[in-house]
Amino acid sequence: LAVALAALLPAACARRSQDLHCGACRALVDELEWEIAQVDPRKTIQMGSFRINPDGSQSVVEVPYARSEAHLTELLERVCEKMKEYGEKVDPSTHRKSYVRVISHDGTKMDLSGVKIDGDVASSLKFACESIAEEYEDELIEFLSHEADNVKDRLCSKRTDLCDHALHIPHDEL
Repeated sequence: LAVALAALLPAACARRSQDLHCGACRALVDELEWEIAQVDPRKTIQMGSFRINPDGSQSVVEVPYARSEAHLTELLERVCEKMKEYGEKVDPSTHRKSYVRVISHDGTKMDLSGVKIDGDVASSLKFACESIAEEYEDELIEFLSHEADNVKDRLCSKRTDLCDHALHIPHDEL
């Protein structure tokens, strides 16, 4: 029995780690997309060189602020704090863990049946989120600076393999 348990433990820990990192990646993208959507689309930021060209002109362009590199970098520095607003849900048939918001953005009541809300879950999710944000910062900025479709699948499954089991996970909206 001890040998059988010892053989199963690494696989269970690896799956928990994969579920955690996949869930953190998906939650990170959800939070970033929600934050981007909250910015006034008319708000712009000047980008380019502020040096004066020989002809007296400047190479400065105005771009939408919401998807600017400056805004996305600022969001990446603080977005993982939102992981404390998530809980863990275990699929009864597959025993896979997923992570869901326990506090809605707009204050509407949420169905939290079967959701484990716990400080250890939140801190593990926050730590995983921070490591993903740091390791994949360039990819996140690349995908989010353009209005790309299916950023969650493209980043979390195809580009990073954090969710290689999760291509069947339905797209949930916040």
